[in-house]
Amino acid sequence: MTEFSYDTVLSSMTAEGVRTIALNRPKSLNAMNRQLIEDVAAAFGDANRDPATRAIIFTGEGRAFCAGDDRREHVHPATEDDARDLVEAIQRATVKIMFGAKPVVGAINGWAVGGGFEWAINCDFPIWAESAGAFFPEVSLNLFVTGAVTALLPAIVGPVKAREMLYLGQRYTAAELKTCGVAWRVVPDSDLMAEAGQVAAQLAALPTLSIRAMKRVLNQTTADTLRRALDLETEATIAGFLDPETSRLLKAF
Repeated sequence: MTEFSYDTVLSSMTAEGVRTIALNRPKSLNAMNRQLIEDVAAAFGDANRDPATRAIIFTGEGRAFCAGDDRREHVHPATEDDARDLVEAIQRATVKIMFGAKPVVGAINGWAVGGGFEWAINCDFPIWAESAGAFFPEVSLNLFVTGAVTALLPAIVGPVKAREMLYLGQRYTAAELKTCGVAWRVVPDSDLMAEAGQVAAQLAALPTLSIRAMKRVLNQTTADTLRRALDLETEATIAGFLDPETSRLLKAF
C-alpha cells in the first residue's frame, strides 16, 4: 500500500483502493494558505499516479470543508509576478482534481467558501452534508473566481443562476444546492463519510480501463472550454489582486 505525507493534508487508503484526501487545518476551518494549495495539488497528483488508488474521496477535517482564503495568513501579492505565481498554483490544484485519471467523490462538510466551493464543484460526485453551505464572496471583494467555475457553473445550473451565484455572493444551503444541481446527494451529517465511502467503493470496483476512459473522455469533450476558463480566470484574478481597492475590501471583510 502506497502512502504519502503532507503538511496540511491527510491521505489514507482502504484495502479496496479508495484513497481519502482530507484538508487538515481544522482550527482555521481548512482555510486556504499557500501550503494547503500546494499540498492539495501534490496529494491529487500522487493519488492519480498511484496504481493502487482506484477512487478518491475529498473532504475536510473538523467543522468545515474549506472556508476560502485564510485572511489571517493572507499576504497580498505585491507584484504581477507574485500574483500570477499564486493564482497559477490555485489553478493547478483544479487541474489535478478534474483532469486526473481517478474519479473523485466529494464529502462536503460544513462551509465551502470561495476556493473551497470551487474545489467542491470540481469533484465528480459531490455529496453534501445537510448542515453544509456555500457561497462565492469574490466579486464583493474586488476579486475573481478560479477553478474553471465560470465554465462549470453555467453548465450545471444555467447561465442566469450562475450569474446570481457569482455576482451576488448569496449563501446557499446544501438542500438549495441539490435543487440546482450543484450537490449530487445531500445526506445527514452523521452519514456523510459512510455514503462517500460506499460510492467510492462502487467506483473503485468498476473496471479500471472503462472508468478512467469515461472520466477522460467526459473531460476532454469540454477541455478547451475549461482550460480557456482557467486562463481567463487567472488574468481576471491577477488584475483584482493588483487593484488597491482589493486590499481595503479584504481588510474590511
